[in-house]
Amino acid sequence: MSFSPTGDRFAAFRHSSYTRFFFARFLLSFSQQIVSVAVGWQMYDQTGKAIYLGLIGLVQFLPSLVLILVTGSVADRRNRRAIAALCSLVSALCTLALLVMTATGTFAPWPVFAVLLIFGIERAFMSPAVQSLAPNLVPEHALSNAIAWNSSSWQLAAITGPVLGGLLYGVSATTAYTVAVVFSVLGAALLFMIPKPEQKTTGEAKSWAMILGGFSFIRAERVVLGAISLDLFAVLLGGATALMPIFARDILTLGPWGLGLLRAAPGLGAIVMAVFLAVYPLKHRAGIYMFIGVALFGVGTIIFGASTNTEISIAALALMGAADMVSVYVRESLIALWTPDELRGRVNAVNMVFVGASNELGEFRAGTMASIFGAVPAVIIGGVGTLAVAAIWASSFPKLRAIDTLDAPSSVQAST
Repeated sequence: MSFSPTGDRFAAFRHSSYTRFFFARFLLSFSQQIVSVAVGWQMYDQTGKAIYLGLIGLVQFLPSLVLILVTGSVADRRNRRAIAALCSLVSALCTLALLVMTATGTFAPWPVFAVLLIFGIERAFMSPAVQSLAPNLVPEHALSNAIAWNSSSWQLAAITGPVLGGLLYGVSATTAYTVAVVFSVLGAALLFMIPKPEQKTTGEAKSWAMILGGFSFIRAERVVLGAISLDLFAVLLGGATALMPIFARDILTLGPWGLGLLRAAPGLGAIVMAVFLAVYPLKHRAGIYMFIGVALFGVGTIIFGASTNTEISIAALALMGAADMVSVYVRESLIALWTPDELRGRVNAVNMVFVGASNELGEFRAGTMASIFGAVPAVIIGGVGTLAVAAIWASSFPKLRAIDTLDAPSSVQAST
C-alpha cells in the first residue's frame, strides 16, 4: 500500500513550541488571506483594470528575488524565531497602513503598491525563517507529521480567510483590514512566546561561497532541484488566483462573498488532502504521486477556466487545491529532510523565490495575459501549459520520478 496510517497522528503537537508555531502561522496566514481578498477586490472595483491585479503579485514578489542572497543567510546566522516575530509585526503595520488609506479615502494604486512592496520585503525575510524554523521545533521522527499539519494550518487559513475576508469586505473594507491587523498582532505574540530553539548555525565566514550555498546545494541535488522547479513552472502557468475578481464579478456574477468562496475552494481541497496525508502519509511512490498531482492541477485549471457554472468552478478549484497539496507535501518533505540545518535558511530562501515566482509572478502572468486575450483564454492556456510541464519534468528528472519514500536521503530508494 502507498498510504498507511502513522503511529501518532498528533506527534508534532506533543511539543509546545510547535503548537504555538502552528497557531501563529494560522493567524498570520489568515490575516494575509483577508488582506489579499480585500486589496484585490478594492483595486479592481476602483480601477476595473486586470493589469493592476497582476501588479499586486509582481510588487510582492520582486523583493524576494532582489534580496535572495541576503534573506537566506540571515535565517541561517540569526535567531529564526525572532526574525519571524519581527516580520509579523511589520506585516501588522503594513495592514494598518491599508486600513488608514481606506478609512481616509486615500486608497489609490501607487500608494497601495508602495505598501505591498514593504509587505514583499517583510515576506522575503519571513519565509525562509519560518520554513527553516519548523524543523527546529520537533525531533526528526515527527518532522513529516509537522510538515503535514503545518500545511493544514496554512490551508485552513486559505479556506476560512477568503470567505471571512469577503464577508468582512461586504460589511466594509475597514472592517476587513481591522480584523487582519488584530490577527497579525496575535500571531506575532505567539511567535515571541516560543523559547529560542536549538539551531545549527553556519560556521562559515561571510563569503560568496557561503552566500551562494543554497544555490550550490540545489544545483547539486537533482531531486530537490526538480521538485522546486516543477512547482515553479506548474503554478506559474496554471495559477488563476489573480483573476478570481474577474470571474467572480463578470463571468459568474458573484459579489465579494462569492469571491471569498472561490478563493476558499482551493484551500478546502488542500486541507482535506493535507489532513489525509497527516493521517495516511505517503509510504511509497512519492515521486509518481507528485507528478500525478501536478497533472491534476492542470486539469482543474482548464475546467475552471472553461466553466460558467459556480458549482463546477468551485469543484475545479477544490481539485486544484487537493492536487497541489500532494506536490507541496512531497516538495517540502524533501527539502526539510534532505537539507542540512545550517543550510536550511539559504535553501528555503531560494525555494521561496521559486514559490513566489510561481504565485506572485504567476499572478502577473495571468493578469497580463487576461488584459491581452481575456480572462478565460488566459486560464485555459495556463492549464494546458501545466500539463506540458508535468510531462517534460517527468522525463527530465527521472531520479525525482523514481523517489519511493520520503525518508532521509540514505533511505530513499527507487520505486520499481
